Amino acid sequence: MPKITFIDQAGNTKDVDAPVGLSILEIAHRNDIDLEGACEGSLACSTCHVIVDQEWFDVLAEATEDEEDMLDLAFGLTHTSRLGCQIIMSDELDGLVLRLPAGTRNMSV
Repeated sequence: MPKITFIDQAGNTKDVDAPVGLSILEIAHRNDIDLEGACEGSLACSTCHVIVDQEWFDVLAEATEDEEDMLDLAFGLTHTSRLGCQIIMSDELDGLVLRLPAGTRNMSV
């Protein structure tokens, strides 16, 4: 089974199993990773913002315009920022490394 490495705000790493077909948000929740996801993956907030390790960023499918719009609201945005609800695990992403941002900004209604 593919694996993902999450790196928290303090620099601690956690390697988890990442079933193909699940979103990063779903995988985080299954493994008690502190990734909020206030809109439950409906692309209506930016609280599942993750920072993708540079070497993995170009492997991902491009962000949609809707995802880019939500990312504009994310706290601590970087050039490799993505929303965890929009990254779907595949075998090609085995070994993916993601950082959790220093905070979140929940502007959903």
